[in-house]
Amino acid sequence: MKRVFVLTLFLLFVWGLKAQIIDPRRVAKRAAENRINRQIDKGINKGMDKAEEGIENAIKKDKNASQEKESTNKSKKKGGSGNDGNNEVDNNQGGNSTSGSPSFSSYGKFDFVPGEKVIAFEDFSQDALGDFPAKWNTNGSGELVKLNNYSSKFLKTEKQTVFYPEFIKSLPENFTVEFDLSSTLEYSFYNGFMIVGFTNEPNVGAKWSLFNKYGRKSDTKNTLEVGFHPTGAGGNRGMTLLESFGDGNQILDSEDEQSAFATKGNKTNVHVSIWRQKSRIRVYIDEQKIWDIPRAFPDGSKVNSLYFRNNGSEKEDQAFFISNLRVAVGAPDTRNKLITEGKFVTTGILFDVNSDKIKPSSYGVLKDIANVLTENEDIKVKIVGHTDSDGDDASNLALSKKRAESVKKALSSQFGINEKRMTTDGMGESQPVSPNTSPEGKANNRRVEFIKQ
Repeated sequence: MKRVFVLTLFLLFVWGLKAQIIDPRRVAKRAAENRINRQIDKGINKGMDKAEEGIENAIKKDKNASQEKESTNKSKKKGGSGNDGNNEVDNNQGGNSTSGSPSFSSYGKFDFVPGEKVIAFEDFSQDALGDFPAKWNTNGSGELVKLNNYSSKFLKTEKQTVFYPEFIKSLPENFTVEFDLSSTLEYSFYNGFMIVGFTNEPNVGAKWSLFNKYGRKSDTKNTLEVGFHPTGAGGNRGMTLLESFGDGNQILDSEDEQSAFATKGNKTNVHVSIWRQKSRIRVYIDEQKIWDIPRAFPDGSKVNSLYFRNNGSEKEDQAFFISNLRVAVGAPDTRNKLITEGKFVTTGILFDVNSDKIKPSSYGVLKDIANVLTENEDIKVKIVGHTDSDGDDASNLALSKKRAESVKKALSSQFGINEKRMTTDGMGESQPVSPNTSPEGKANNRRVEFIKQ
């Protein structure tokens, strides 16, 4: 009886061992089949592995919003400019990404100059992870998540969804829009676009009928849309789409297979800059100008608000993400204000977190200032840095002085302006131009002044 019992145990052990060997093979086989099917458009394993790695690692959702908020508050109490540093980078050019940032020299042809006054500023800092942002509206759904290498929150959008910031109700003839755009989409021609649209509807939510499952309806009036696609056919090129409608008739319908998400080693995080000047529109992806169209908007057309539209992939585990929206109005008149009025102020020179290192996306502003100084060799300027009120006073004052000095060095090293023509100073948070009670107010207080001497 004892022998039978031992034999039975032995057979059960062998059967269990066999099951452990067989089941993983079946799972592996199914995984391999699914993997091949998912990548049939790509056709190469290297790209497939990169895409899957991005999907697995991109989203880090913090399910405990209170802990995340507590951590943010602790960083504020430490000083060192607190949110002044974080906001300044998170709201512009890629957030706190620790991945290799582009070099300053790579922006040599970047001529984007942001608007003079910030009217909308959104990094979702006031909203909890997992929620849809309170100041936005949508005809679908979405949620705030964390992405690798970014300190700021991103709005993850559902496929075939329109969503928009309700606090933007009017836009002038001259304005700029910037935002960070990310995607975990696999590289396929069929993924669709993330679209930003500008319309004369003051309340997009009141006209959801303008949109259907497939996007914008053809009867949309005074509307311009720019779409961003991860890659073109073949998986090696990005694509942008630009369409314009006036009085319900299509004015422009163009595609451009230039770099979108596919530049710099198929990276999937980009900074988008859009510049409207009356009928003209310029569109940039990172440092590259994709569109410069002089007759994109109908003459005299007015747009009141903007919206985003995700007509992306049908796959549930792949999505588009946006963050760090910055809308500014007014075309900066650097030459007139510096020479005639004696002072030029800009919020477009940006820095790394708690640092005096200038972000490459500031190149266009610095180039504009350098051109004025080059054309007027007798002018000397005083460069003054300012911060918002987050963090302690002493740290903000020291940081503002260091940043002014960095601007001076950049103008000298990058554009050949003689350092003897420039002096520097910093005022920290002591001279606000807007209340430090809103994201927009803080963004306007983080500025650099150039004062004619």
